Amino acid sequence: MNKVDNFRLKFSNDNREFVPIMIGGMGVDISTSQLALEAARLGGIGHISDALVTDVSDRKFGTKFVSTKRQEFKESLNSIDKSRISFQEHDIREAMKLHVAKTMEAKRGDGLVFVNCMEKLTMNSPKDTLQYRLNAALDAGIDGITLSAGLHLNSMALMQENKRFHDAKIGIIVSSVRALKPFLQRAKRSNRMPDYIVVEGPLAGGHLGFALENWKEFTLAMIFSEVKQYLADNNLNIPVIPAGGIFTGSDAAAYLANGAGAVQVATRFTVTTECGLPEKVKQDYFRANEEDVEVNTSSPTGYPMRMLSYSPSLGSKIKPNCEALGYLLENGTCSYIDAYEKAKVECSAAGKPLAVYEKTCLCTHMQLFQCYTCGHYVYRLKDTTNKLADGSYQTLSAEHVFLDYQYSTDNKIALPQL
Repeated sequence: MNKVDNFRLKFSNDNREFVPIMIGGMGVDISTSQLALEAARLGGIGHISDALVTDVSDRKFGTKFVSTKRQEFKESLNSIDKSRISFQEHDIREAMKLHVAKTMEAKRGDGLVFVNCMEKLTMNSPKDTLQYRLNAALDAGIDGITLSAGLHLNSMALMQENKRFHDAKIGIIVSSVRALKPFLQRAKRSNRMPDYIVVEGPLAGGHLGFALENWKEFTLAMIFSEVKQYLADNNLNIPVIPAGGIFTGSDAAAYLANGAGAVQVATRFTVTTECGLPEKVKQDYFRANEEDVEVNTSSPTGYPMRMLSYSPSLGSKIKPNCEALGYLLENGTCSYIDAYEKAKVECSAAGKPLAVYEKTCLCTHMQLFQCYTCGHYVYRLKDTTNKLADGSYQTLSAEHVFLDYQYSTDNKIALPQL
């Protein structure tokens, strides 16, 4: 009987073998250290995220990065011009080092912990802030870095002087061969090809690497096959890891049997006790129906985003919080600022309460866990657990979900013990 446990993930120039299950890097601290550490303990790969890392550091370690930054740039609070606001080099580096180092100190087992680094976290200085985040993660001892939310054409070069550049695993998330080609060309210049490639399909959660008007034209199987063929045609032996819509162990085993190095999964781990989402939000995920899942353009990044339609971030009136956070600022602005100002005028003229639907203040709403990003099959979560007497659903352990992926067959999902 085909199952995930029949396979192992192997990297080039590494004799170790890993359970071929990778938990995706869900920000902001949705993929917590605890979740990543459980994956590593069980022999797989877990992710933490670098999204809003200063806020994560403040909450976990008592630092004051966010409040200090807000105080420094308080004169911009009532202005739409945010050009003076910049990331704090020291803060970003130290927050990243704290988050990574504390996670790695706690690691047990034979698996690995990676960090998901998003190119789209621009902070009014895209190149510099990315360079500090990448190198701080390497310096703090991370096992690997997954490059996400962007083409990352210069990311290898930003790390190539780091002493751990050839020691840590480095991979990238792509949604097409077209996006992969230029990255590989640039990687060659740094004499460092990626150790793995995550191929993310259109059913994934959060930001999607597709246009809103045509994402339904693609399938994960199609993209996975094209990337695998491209690598074979160019004699590149790099593990390909499909992601997006892999809901059961049987789904995963089918890809592994077809040549995948591992699978990346995330949605089923959002309702585990180790996940960073508040309990109320986990219950909101459990109660989702298929019609509640939508792909919209509310993200200021410019990427379409899959989320639940009853996400509190949609139609919010929250004021831009760039002074404290400002992770998506570019050239002194963010599309949410424009949407907020436009909504103020339109709602005032119509005599209606302020509500901003065009865009979302992603920094603040992710910080508050009010942006309910999710994979397409989130509506199936209720079928993975028990409904309790009070109408709520039983949360799961990360170990239970991981082992269900590893050992289940025939598309079955094991329910947890009450």
